[in-house]
Amino acid sequence: MFQSFDAPTSPQDGPPRLAALRAELERRELDGFLVPRADAWQGEYVSARDERLSWLTGFTGSAGFAIVLPSVAGVFIDGRYRVQVKAQVDLAHFTPVPWPETLPGPWLKGQLPGGGVIGFDPWLHTPKEIADIEAALAGSAIRLLPVANAVDAIWQDQPAPARGKVALQPIEFAGETAEDKLTRIAAVLKAAGQAACVITLPDSISWLLNIRGSDIPKNPVVQAFAILSERGTLDLFIDPAKVEGLALPKAVRLHAPDSFAMALRGLDGPVRVDPASAPCQVLEELKHGGFGGRGIAVARAEDPCLLPKARKNPAEIAATTEAHLRDGAAMCEFLAWLDAEAPGGGLTEIAVVKALEGFRRATNALKDISFDTICGAGPNGAIVHYRVTEGTDRAVTPGELLLVDSGGQYVDGTTDITRTIAVGAIGDAERHAFTLVLQGMIAVSRLRWPKGRAGRDLEAVARYPLWLNGMDYDHGTGHGVGAYLSVHEGPARLSRVSDVPLEPGMILSNEPGYYREGGFGIRIENLLTVVPAPELPGQDAREMLAFETLTWVPIDRRLVLPAMLSAAERDWLDAYHAAVAEKIAPRLSEAARGWLATATAPL
Repeated sequence: MFQSFDAPTSPQDGPPRLAALRAELERRELDGFLVPRADAWQGEYVSARDERLSWLTGFTGSAGFAIVLPSVAGVFIDGRYRVQVKAQVDLAHFTPVPWPETLPGPWLKGQLPGGGVIGFDPWLHTPKEIADIEAALAGSAIRLLPVANAVDAIWQDQPAPARGKVALQPIEFAGETAEDKLTRIAAVLKAAGQAACVITLPDSISWLLNIRGSDIPKNPVVQAFAILSERGTLDLFIDPAKVEGLALPKAVRLHAPDSFAMALRGLDGPVRVDPASAPCQVLEELKHGGFGGRGIAVARAEDPCLLPKARKNPAEIAATTEAHLRDGAAMCEFLAWLDAEAPGGGLTEIAVVKALEGFRRATNALKDISFDTICGAGPNGAIVHYRVTEGTDRAVTPGELLLVDSGGQYVDGTTDITRTIAVGAIGDAERHAFTLVLQGMIAVSRLRWPKGRAGRDLEAVARYPLWLNGMDYDHGTGHGVGAYLSVHEGPARLSRVSDVPLEPGMILSNEPGYYREGGFGIRIENLLTVVPAPELPGQDAREMLAFETLTWVPIDRRLVLPAMLSAAERDWLDAYHAAVAEKIAPRLSEAARGWLATATAPL
């Protein structure tokens, strides 16, 4: 099994660790310390060594941070984790703080009216993040101070750094050689008058060099740092054991990771640095580099790999299309099995997760799951990023909803799909909410928009049916997805805060939901790719874009209230199901084909 069901943290572990951290801060004469979820690579998913937030607090979500002060320890969590955090931390010692509604700067000013010194590890925070906090602290006596990591100082059995082996990504799936990518990105630097670029994001380095790694479970990225010159040469700072025997491009020079800081000081400027993703320490090394330590000119600009990576080329789209068909067949085999087994009782969430992974493994192509499967029965479905453990495993009970959000990592693509399933007869309240969510999901799937629009311009379409009924959900509508890379990939999103224009080749999720704490959770998710919109009669000259569906798995028709749907919505759902039947049926067992015929019948 790729997924385990142990509880990696316990609320009772937090208080003694918090006391030890406070003692360490007092020894250093610090009034507080920032504890981020992120690692030096700003990853959403981190290695065991970098699980500082969960080790200290017990909170295991993929986003958030803590601020530890002498009398309060705030755990900042977004809307996905408001329920989860209350079950994972000791609430007598840790205080959940709704974020981004409450930002760290204003919170600190409220907690420390007399001022203080707050430490932070400059390898774990970006310049933008620290600048935003410092701007909010203006006019106060609170000061941020870069220091050696205080959590590491008290974590006696902290795991060793990840040393996963690196593999080459086949050119038939990458669609462009690493040599060509190096030349293309170097030309961007040269045109901008930049002598070099510091690249720290693991998925950017993995994409640029057509390599994949195993440092982070479920995310095949390579943890390393890189410096790309305008001439197209690249210095790669990585544990040599990870790339032993690998045929990297001749333009790549290997260095030990601990030589990265010194290499930064020896660069010629201007050096491009992304203030939103590079560690603060990168700017600090450049500040003290150059002749006589007078500093190296810095060009603050976006990582030049971000958009090229997000705009998938035809080979990547073709590869991920096949991966989604393969994964769709595995999902249909699973749903057929679930429909046969669940009504009789006896299943639990863990049994469902194990079965689903088994169907994906049966493809003989699964490299890993793309994240821990979220399988929430009844009220557990309302925990947006719920992870079942032996201690929380709930029975799959007739009369309740079952939310299953899962995905696979295949060498030709990354998948992510959510289906909410009826187990037995379901009440009208749940079906009403499901149909509203479905209407939002269909609206996004059918969208056409003028080129240049961003996720923030489109996202409200998914929420409109819910808003009309006084309902909403506390997460974004969609995230970018990599090509056998991270299941959550920037920079584009379907989110009210995303200002990145959508472009052809980008892959995004479409996943509106609704969650009633203590009752049920609903989410429906397909992956989509951005394409030029087909021209319409009478259309003006403006260029339009649209979405094309990648995910082909039935949506549970038993939960739909047909009378709520418009004719266009019914037509979309029937056409989608007809396409599912056409594309997936030939890949299924005889039993699953029979199930699929029923599941995809017209409304």
